[in-house]
Amino acid sequence: MNKQIIFRVTVAAMAVLLLTANTLSAQQVNTLTPQEKADGWQLLFNGKNLDGWHSYLKEKPTKNWTVQDGAIVVTDKHNGQQADLVTNEAYENFDFKFQWKMEPCSNSGVMFYVNESPKYKETYMTGPEMQIVDLACLYTSDHSEINDDIIHLHRAGSLYDLIAVDTEWVKAAPQWNDYEIRANNGDLTLFINGHQVIHTKMWGQNWWRLISRSKFTQWPDFGTFRKGHISFQGTEDGKIWYRNIKIRTFRFGASS
Repeated sequence: MNKQIIFRVTVAAMAVLLLTANTLSAQQVNTLTPQEKADGWQLLFNGKNLDGWHSYLKEKPTKNWTVQDGAIVVTDKHNGQQADLVTNEAYENFDFKFQWKMEPCSNSGVMFYVNESPKYKETYMTGPEMQIVDLACLYTSDHSEINDDIIHLHRAGSLYDLIAVDTEWVKAAPQWNDYEIRANNGDLTLFINGHQVIHTKMWGQNWWRLISRSKFTQWPDFGTFRKGHISFQGTEDGKIWYRNIKIRTFRFGASS
């Protein structure tokens, strides 16, 4: 077999492997593996519709939330028809994972332990937020008056306005990013693309100190609830996609 034939065979084999990998990758979107099912994971998005979700303080999702090509999509183009998307169920001890991507310079977040009540007009009045933002947008001239400490508190993956991430593990738009929030009996851990970025204890002295130094101190019930909904924030700018949204719950104080 001459070198030209060997080269063609090699290229063909690589193409088959790439096609197979892409096919497998496509099959894995919005599905659970047998091991995930055995470990107690549940899908919160079926890739087809918004069953299991509603907009905050509303019966159904508002018009800015749609499903496109196997992803939940949110835009800021529907003034007066925008509200954060909230799970129908409330959760206490859980491990929550999802993927997101965005247009450049978009901005959003995911809240947890949200108490859905007319007493609170917005999800952020009760639920802590893991920041979702295009990292490049925090370093533009528009933010020149903001000091580095505040910028770091608002980085992607930060516990917004409470704890800053040390390293920007987030991938720039429009790449997909993996987020994970693990909350178990007050033990809170956040992950970006497989990297642990934050670990803290909720509802202790340090927790209340963090809140007292943040803008959330104006809402006395913020960060106090030990069971609540998970919420994707309606984007402040641009367009954002979410997929592979899954959760598993823990018995009190137990995890695996």
